Amino acid sequence: MSHELWQDRTALLWGGDAVRTIRRAGVLVVGAGGVGGFAVEMLVRAGIGILGLADGDRVEETNRNRQMAALVSTSGRFKTAVLAARARDIHPGLTIRTFTRYFRPDDIPLLFDGYHWDCVLDAIDTVAPKTALLLECVRRNIPVVSCMGAGARQDPESVKCDDLARTTVCPLAKIIRTSLRKQGVTSGITAVFSDESPIPGSIRHDTSSPDKRSVTGTVSYMPAVFGCHCAAAVLKNLRDRAVSSEFRQ
Repeated sequence: MSHELWQDRTALLWGGDAVRTIRRAGVLVVGAGGVGGFAVEMLVRAGIGILGLADGDRVEETNRNRQMAALVSTSGRFKTAVLAARARDIHPGLTIRTFTRYFRPDDIPLLFDGYHWDCVLDAIDTVAPKTALLLECVRRNIPVVSCMGAGARQDPESVKCDDLARTTVCPLAKIIRTSLRKQGVTSGITAVFSDESPIPGSIRHDTSSPDKRSVTGTVSYMPAVFGCHCAAAVLKNLRDRAVSSEFRQ
């Protein structure tokens, strides 16, 4: 058996070549909250070889209803540190590069300079850095999977994966489409979104943070559903590129 025993079930489903391809892959996840945390879990359990993890937030009590990193015992710790420790416990051979800081638009190139990423997973929930990250991926010709609005929704069956140009209903997706169109980008970005209308009354305006203008209600399972969809899209991209011989040697 050429693959590690813990990946036996993955190899049984996808084959040894896919497991080896995924093991060579470097994936950058930006945003380690509800969606990003679950996505990291799925990518690591699938056996990716290199993980980049970027987020500047610490675990807060209000994260505990939905975020992988959030436990009573982890309160106050950086999310990147909590998820990195968990990832190493799942996959001891994993190489992890953490970027523990808040990334503003001008900082985004720091995630790429000197690193090689085969795919990027965008789980940022603020518009300016999210748009900057997507533009940087397009500029560098790196495949990216971008999560749209996961909050204020409750129907897991409404979550879809498609090109950003074909997203519907989601207000965040509309804002991002408009921002990218002004920069000449109209398609080619994979988006995970919900076509369920946001639940009325589930968004509270909040001016206590300089980076977020509102607080959005959410429930335990929805970030997990979005995160799993995002991880699945990344893994499909890696497998498809390997089949078409576009993956790095």
